[in-house]
Amino acid sequence: MSVTERKSVQVRALAKKDAVRVKLERINCDVARSLPPDGDEQVWLDRLQAALGTASIEFVHATLYQLQAAARLPNSGLSEIAVNAALALIEGERPRGETECAIVLQMACLHAATMAVLGRLGGGHGGDRHVLAAATAAGRLSRSFAILVETLRRLRNGGSQTIRIERVDVRDGGQAVIGNIENPMIGRP
Repeated sequence: MSVTERKSVQVRALAKKDAVRVKLERINCDVARSLPPDGDEQVWLDRLQAALGTASIEFVHATLYQLQAAARLPNSGLSEIAVNAALALIEGERPRGETECAIVLQMACLHAATMAVLGRLGGGHGGDRHVLAAATAAGRLSRSFAILVETLRRLRNGGSQTIRIERVDVRDGGQAVIGNIENPMIGRP
């Protein structure tokens, strides 16, 4: 077994134990440096690359900064909990490549934003107009999330459908069935 294969097996074994996580070291109120929670940076970076479906370290670092910018808890700054929750969602979807990861990253960020808006909506803060605006925003965010889920599904499974049109003549006294009919003796249509 080559070094690369051994490393891949180790990364997969670690990934089964716990979700990949980050520890944030604040630089200022808006930006933090992402660090491994256990201190082993190379294994952590390998796990992040596997979780994000990329071979690019730059893509990993850019994704972590994007998560920091988008995954904030309401009325607070950076949140290690929110970033780790978004990473768990991303890792759970197992993106295969940067394009899928970008879609899943948007899904994670939309989910965080939707939950923040719904949290404000539940409190009924700010009167009827603000509640209506929050409800409208929550609906739009939820629809956007659903569109991204469907986009990811189509990207993975293909977006085309095959429609077969056949002509069937049914004469007087005849019967017709439309659809796939299974023969129980054979188990196939």
